[in-house]
Amino acid sequence: MPDDKAPVTDTNIPSHLEQMLDILTQEERERESGETGPCMEYLLHHKILETLYTLGKADCPPGMKQQVLTFYTKLLAHIRQPLLPHINVHRPVQKLIRLCGEVLTAPTENEEIQFLCIVCAKLKQDPYLVDFFLENKSKRFETRSCSGTEVVEENVLAPDTGQSLAEETLHCPEGLQAAASSCSPTSSSSSSNSNNYNLVTSLLNLTKSPDGRIVVKACEGLMLLVSLPEPAAAKCLTENTELCELLTDRLVTFYKALPQSMDPLDIETVESVNWGLDVYNLKEDAAVFTGKRALISFLSWLDYCDQLIKEAQKSAAAVMAKAVRERFFVSVMEPQLMQTSEVGILTSTALLNRIIRQVTSEALMQEMIYFLLGEEREPETPATITQNPLRHRLIEHCDHLSDEISIMTLRLFEHLIQKPSQHILNSLLLRSLKERNYLENKPQDEREPLENGQPHDAVDLEEDPLFGDDASPENRLSGSDWLGSSPQQSPDHSKSDGKTEVHKIVNSFLCLVPDEAKSSYHVEGTGYDTYLRDAHRQFRDYCGVCQRWDWRGNPKPFEKCNLDTPFFEGHFLKVLFDRMGRILDQPYEVNLQVTAVLSKLSLFPHPHLHEYQLDPYINLAPGCRSLFSVIVRVVGDLMLRIQRIPDFTPKLLLVRKRLLGLEPEGINIDHMTLLEGVIVLEEFCKELAAIAFVKYHAAAASSP
Repeated sequence: MPDDKAPVTDTNIPSHLEQMLDILTQEERERESGETGPCMEYLLHHKILETLYTLGKADCPPGMKQQVLTFYTKLLAHIRQPLLPHINVHRPVQKLIRLCGEVLTAPTENEEIQFLCIVCAKLKQDPYLVDFFLENKSKRFETRSCSGTEVVEENVLAPDTGQSLAEETLHCPEGLQAAASSCSPTSSSSSSNSNNYNLVTSLLNLTKSPDGRIVVKACEGLMLLVSLPEPAAAKCLTENTELCELLTDRLVTFYKALPQSMDPLDIETVESVNWGLDVYNLKEDAAVFTGKRALISFLSWLDYCDQLIKEAQKSAAAVMAKAVRERFFVSVMEPQLMQTSEVGILTSTALLNRIIRQVTSEALMQEMIYFLLGEEREPETPATITQNPLRHRLIEHCDHLSDEISIMTLRLFEHLIQKPSQHILNSLLLRSLKERNYLENKPQDEREPLENGQPHDAVDLEEDPLFGDDASPENRLSGSDWLGSSPQQSPDHSKSDGKTEVHKIVNSFLCLVPDEAKSSYHVEGTGYDTYLRDAHRQFRDYCGVCQRWDWRGNPKPFEKCNLDTPFFEGHFLKVLFDRMGRILDQPYEVNLQVTAVLSKLSLFPHPHLHEYQLDPYINLAPGCRSLFSVIVRVVGDLMLRIQRIPDFTPKLLLVRKRLLGLEPEGINIDHMTLLEGVIVLEEFCKELAAIAFVKYHAAAASSP
């Protein structure tokens, strides 16, 4: 017929559809809630939506598909009563879904995405309705009677001709389950594994649109669908759609589009990116730094993956996170991190650091941590540190020949240990400390021969002139100096609970650096109060992170510890202690990063970690070292070297003022690295003293 060629806009169909919609919405407004009026009854009974779908599929007259999509969208949006449970609604809706996303950049793309998103919104309101949208791949529905003699079949794609038995069964999920349970076990299991989730498939197709607005809307629709709590839908989503492939393939594509070499500072400081708000100016981005556009695209998609996994039903989230681990982290990132090119190592480590900072979903964070650190939980030994090659390589990079790589990797671990995951601390530290075998466990008469009244590698603070009771007043910190709240020496604060008195610990750290190597008291604003405030705030934050972890308040009882196992501090602490031992010979920036990681570790409220890091008075087992003993050896070396440097104290003060910007850069000063190391050492000791003080008072306040 010639009229078939005329566009639908030249006919009265659009106005009639509008009138039909107005009549239906008006009818609903005039009736009681939930009551179906005669007009709606007519639409449902006479399968008007099915007829419209047929016209839309044929796009007859031209433009009809667009009109049908708009009508369906408005009908679902404007009618308050639930329509989707009706078979004569969800059946044509399902068929129309299959038409969406078939052709990229189709003229109906905008209407398609609006229609799909309203269906997603309706499913979010009533999640059980999703069962209507999980189709058997064979497009056939079969029920068998218990006798096995009667078979009813219906082709889902065929036009509806009436309410058959199969239709009535499809009308409700309960009927579907009853029918499935009456089938033979073989057919039941095979059909459950071969469901189509066409709503997801159509949205995935539309994420490939060149129109960014369509892509964002499609991603929003997927976000709604992954959050549905129905287990069958979650299983179908991850097993029978290409959602995992979309997430990982696009992540890999964006990552591979990044330049091989990028400035770590650019990666670290590029503005935070939220998916869907990817507004940019190519000219401006290129002027800032090469690769900024590619970096923002990668971080934006990473944010989408992270948010999607965070919103997803638990089992679906776990599958998607594993896919990201296997197809992105292991396949793409690991070779980059294991390479030997220093430029490549630096760029990939900086990118990994940025990823660690950005990931917040529990499932993705767990997979990322397992990728980086492995899943081992047994204590480390020197022989097992190479079991996980990536973990071993990353920790070794903390002590790399390139200072830039060392700093970046240390910064990576600084961010990693602040993530809310117990496994990070267990893997890096706590599994090595859980038996407390860093402590001397032999009776006094069985211990090693004493040298000058003490074991050859022990640090006897009571005998040390720096820490004895006769230490000069300026070397010690009185109670009033600690904001007037330091506990007085009294039986209440003695070792009744096995813990060293806090004032002794505080003074031990503050007196570590000899007077001639101190410079902070010559410069205003470098006192202890700043460290106290920071330590209090940070410790409160760390306690919030650790609150749900099963960390007992007191150390594991000595009699329950396996003290016969030789102590190994673990690969991570070994590298940190080694670097700390070289603080006088390392660049200032490296020292700042090493001490930043160590101070953050000291803030965690685990009793073994606290004892090992912050109690100078513990008796270490032979051959063991602690943070305090490492610092004592550094100070011993420093006191020897001071003697060989003329005008040491004035030079030290000048370097401090330059670092603070109080003095202009002038002539070069000899021994600059040593002098800067001494300044970092002094500040670090003050920081540790403040952390010990804050943790003691927090424990005292919480104890009965």
